[in-house]
Amino acid sequence: MRIHFIAIGGSAMHNLAIALHKKGFQITGSDDAVFEPSSSRLARFGLLPEVMGWDAGRISTALDAVILGMHAFPDNPELLKAQELGVKVYSYPEYIYEQTKDKLRVVIGGSHGKTTITSMILHVLNFYNRDFDYLVGAQLAGFDTMVKLTNEAPVIIIEGDEYLASPIDRRPKFHLYKANVAVISGIAWDHINVFPTFENYVEQFDTFINTIQPGGKLIYCELDAEVRKVVEASAASIEKIPYQIPAHEVQDGITRLLPGGTPLNVFGNHNLMNLSAAKHVCASLDISEQQFDEAIASFKGAAKRLELIGQTATSNVYKDFAHSPSKLEATITAVKSQFPDRKLVACIELHTFSSLNKAFLMQYENTMTKADQAIVYIDEITFKHKKITPFTEMDVQGAFKDDNLIFFNDRTALESHLLAMNFTNTNLLLMSSGNFSGLDLIKLARELKA
Repeated sequence: MRIHFIAIGGSAMHNLAIALHKKGFQITGSDDAVFEPSSSRLARFGLLPEVMGWDAGRISTALDAVILGMHAFPDNPELLKAQELGVKVYSYPEYIYEQTKDKLRVVIGGSHGKTTITSMILHVLNFYNRDFDYLVGAQLAGFDTMVKLTNEAPVIIIEGDEYLASPIDRRPKFHLYKANVAVISGIAWDHINVFPTFENYVEQFDTFINTIQPGGKLIYCELDAEVRKVVEASAASIEKIPYQIPAHEVQDGITRLLPGGTPLNVFGNHNLMNLSAAKHVCASLDISEQQFDEAIASFKGAAKRLELIGQTATSNVYKDFAHSPSKLEATITAVKSQFPDRKLVACIELHTFSSLNKAFLMQYENTMTKADQAIVYIDEITFKHKKITPFTEMDVQGAFKDDNLIFFNDRTALESHLLAMNFTNTNLLLMSSGNFSGLDLIKLARELKA
């Protein structure tokens, strides 16, 4: 098979390209820019484009298919040439389905927790040397790439994103996988640039349920009111399996599952619910509860999900991917509950399209109230890039309903403020789906006063 990738440098795209290369396909690709770690990974397999930019000459009828990445535009010259020649054009989720039509497809959906649930399942399957394929949204310890596709594996575990499939396919990705076993972890409005109303966003999950294959299973969080409402209203011919927070205890900063007392490296109610979802999925793959507990004890978490980056006897520094209102509140609650005798300084960087929308900003109301000190950072350059009127400190304090919240729009000022604080008996939680304008968080954690 000869496959050409348009916008090969994307996170999922370059991993899919490598996976198909390993499967023996002939892969070519193009992009206008490829950044790390994509560039090094593609180069290692001889897949990095020699020349950056788009060239319609790369497209011919000798290709079996073109896979179109989200980074490209609908008027991309290579895409137009493929359409003109009648070469089949896929989005990457469409092609994942094409490669896995004969496998059992497990699809993890939801506004939050997808990566962690998927990672937990992969960890347990790997622990027992099961043969499986996968697609996950973060680099995991013990896994070379974020996508694996083989002819032999009987099952694939897919993190099912609700964002659009491609520039010319406006369907959410998780609609295209046609799950046999599905998870919905939660519903909290996101991606307002493509789902302008909450109702429109919720509709995508109703459609997702209807894509589950007849006789399949839906594992869902019954503690989420919106999820419960959608699931109960569905007439799909599937088995519906609810889950909630499992029995546990917290002692000396360690969370243990009950009744067996299995110690965990992860904590917080949101992670315990993620664990419960993963356990139900693994049960459907013939892994017993006892086997699951034994394996999950060594799970250290997905990258940037409550990742411990610094520690003293009385202080922990965590990095987390949280950026949406629901994720922000859940993550703060988790750290505060795990260490009730320590103060918590919580700092979030807002930089997504949704979070920088002034109307959507109001969704953050009271999400940081459990922090002893709340800090919001927005790089002022972000406003210029996105052509948005900058927020003032008063705007942010008003939206979060916290007059004591501190607002920074300059990285140096934020860093200086944190370095001047005393973190004795105090934890620091740094949350962003970005990188705090390039701030070295590990170096910062080492230099804090504690």
